[in-house]
Amino acid sequence: MANVAVIGAQWGDEGKGKVVDWLASRADVVVRFQGGHNAGHTLVVGDVTYKLSLLPSGVVRGKLGLIGNGVVLDPDALFSEIEKVRAQGLDVGPHNLRVAETTPLILPLHPALDRAREAARGEDKIGTTGRGIGPAYEDKVGRRSIRVCDLAEPETLSFKLDELLLHHNSLLRGLGAPEFEKQPLLDALLALAPRLLPYAAPVWELLESARAEGKRVLFEGAQAVMLDVDHGTYPYVTSSNTVAGNAAAGAGVGPGSVGTVLGIAKAYATRVGAGPFPSELFDATGKLLGERGHEFGTVTGRPRRCGWFDAAMVRQAVKIGGVDGLVLTKLDVLDGLPELKICTGYCVGGEVLKRLPAAMRAQAACEPIYETLPGWAGSTRGARSYAELPAEAVKYVRRIEELVEAPVMMLSTSPDRDDTIALRDPFAG
Repeated sequence: MANVAVIGAQWGDEGKGKVVDWLASRADVVVRFQGGHNAGHTLVVGDVTYKLSLLPSGVVRGKLGLIGNGVVLDPDALFSEIEKVRAQGLDVGPHNLRVAETTPLILPLHPALDRAREAARGEDKIGTTGRGIGPAYEDKVGRRSIRVCDLAEPETLSFKLDELLLHHNSLLRGLGAPEFEKQPLLDALLALAPRLLPYAAPVWELLESARAEGKRVLFEGAQAVMLDVDHGTYPYVTSSNTVAGNAAAGAGVGPGSVGTVLGIAKAYATRVGAGPFPSELFDATGKLLGERGHEFGTVTGRPRRCGWFDAAMVRQAVKIGGVDGLVLTKLDVLDGLPELKICTGYCVGGEVLKRLPAAMRAQAACEPIYETLPGWAGSTRGARSYAELPAEAVKYVRRIEELVEAPVMMLSTSPDRDDTIALRDPFAG
C-alpha cells in the first residue's frame, strides 16, 4: 500500500487539520513526525470541533496514532489534550496512542527560558509561542535531553537533571530570570513515569510492522516548509525540519516509506508573528481575507497577517519539500472579489528573483511582482466537484498549478470534511 506525508507549503495554518482528517479515514496509522504543542490543527466533524496540538489527527477517526521521536513532548500538554478530547467523547489511551520512547520531553525550564530570551530581545523578538519548543530542540542537539525512556531509570533522571540545570540555570541567571531547583523537577518526573510510560513504544518497530502488513501510513507534519529551520525565512522559523524529508528521520522509517507528499496551501497567504511576508496586504482586502477566513492562530489566538497567494514562495516549497501535489484550501474566502493577484516573483535592489533570497535583509527588501486575474461572482463554498466551480475559479487554480509547477490534487471549499474535491487519490501512489 502507498503511504502519504502531509506538510504545509506556506507559513503554517494552511488547513492541514481538515486534510489530515480526510486522509486519516483512508489510512490505518497516523504519525506525527516533528514539532510540539506549538502546532495547532482544527478538525470539524459534524457539529463537533476538535482542536489538536500534539495528538495525531487520526485519533478522531479511531486510527492508531503515533508520536514520533522527531516531536518534542510536553507531558502536561499531552495529558490535558487527552482529557479534553475524552470529554468530547473520544476514546484515547495506550491502546490507540503510542509515543516513541526516544522522544525528548519539554520540562518547565524550557518555556521559562523561551520567554526570558524573547523578553530580552525586546523589539527584535522572533515571535515564538513561548512554549519551550526551541530550547527543547537545542537540548536534543546538545545531548542534554531527558527522553521518555529515561522515566524508567531514576538514576538516569538524576544524572541528566544535573547536566540540564548546569546549562539552563546559567542562561536564566544571565537573563535575570528565576532559576530551577533539581528536587522538584526530579519529583515531578518520577510522578510522571507511571502515567506516561504505558504510552511508550518503539514507534519505528510499529511502523515496520505496519509496512510488513501492507497498512497505509499517514505522516502528519506541523508548521510548514517556510518555517523549516534550514529552508525557511530564518531566523523567523520553528526549531525543527518541517519538510517531508524529515518524516523518515522523525518517525523512524526509511525514506522510501514516506510515499506521496502533499503540500497544503491556502488560496491566499497568511502568517502569524514576525518575519518577511512579501505579498502581505495592509488594506481593506487584507482585512476582509482575515475576517472571512477567521484568521486566528489555533494555538496562540494571535491574528494572522493576510496577503495574496505567493506562487514564487510555494514553488520554492514544492521543490524543497519534495511535494508531489498541492491541496488548495479556503478557495471560498476569495468568492466575490472583483480581481485577484498572484505574486510571481520579487524585485530586490533592482534585480528580479523567482525565489525568496536566503539573507534577512534581502528577504525584508523583497517587493512582490504581481499577475492580476479576474475574480468570480459565484460561490465556491461547499463545492464537491469541479463542475460546481465558477469558470474563473477553475482558471485561478489552473494558473497556480502552472506557476508552482505542481498539480492541485485536492480542493477544500469549506471547513466541513466532506466539502472536498479530490482530483486524485493520494494513497494510489
